[in-house]
Amino acid sequence: MAGRNRKSRFLLTLALLVPVMTLAGEVTLTGEGSVRYEPDSARLEFTANAEHALPQKATEKVATLVTQWREGISAYRDQLDDYSDSTVNLYTRTLPSEQRGEELQKLAVASQTISFTIKDLSLLNPLLQQAQALGLDYSLGPYQFFHSDEAGMEQEALARAIADARARCSFVAEKLGQTCGEVVTINVNGGHRPVPMMMAEAKAMSDTVSSVGEREIRASVSATFELD
Repeated sequence: MAGRNRKSRFLLTLALLVPVMTLAGEVTLTGEGSVRYEPDSARLEFTANAEHALPQKATEKVATLVTQWREGISAYRDQLDDYSDSTVNLYTRTLPSEQRGEELQKLAVASQTISFTIKDLSLLNPLLQQAQALGLDYSLGPYQFFHSDEAGMEQEALARAIADARARCSFVAEKLGQTCGEVVTINVNGGHRPVPMMMAEAKAMSDTVSSVGEREIRASVSATFELD
């Protein structure tokens, strides 16, 4: 009996000498980052259209418009990237008859598309004015404008999101009397599609652009950190 008590006291003493080991905690949180910028480039597309009873005449009229366009923008031609004006379409449309039984008239419609990219927005208004002078069709929207280094800005937005997650972890850890440790897992949420802050502004009379407006690239991450 006495031997059993001595053995129990020995085990108790040994247990007191061994430190208690605890598992480190973890915290999962999100981080967000964004970058604002103004576009410095644009993708543009213009279309020359012409109609005539004879397909050959319609095609010739379109070819004349494109030739005049080329001559009018010759001073800027070497600054237009990915330039193309070789796409030509030709089809026939039927005019509605004014009287019952009247023979339907047909017109040949020719169109030629001009597309390119500019990396200097100071070229935008001179090109628009030339298109307007020739009666070319085009549309101008916010998603035609972009920045030449959007990939770099996407990385910057992501870097800010990661830094934000780390800062939040440090704040939480401090309040708990701990420190923010290593990253356990991290997930990048969604893409980085640029969001227009404003539409491009245009003057009503001449349809020239006075302001493109800001864009914003956003990124977010979900991360789990160890708490030491």
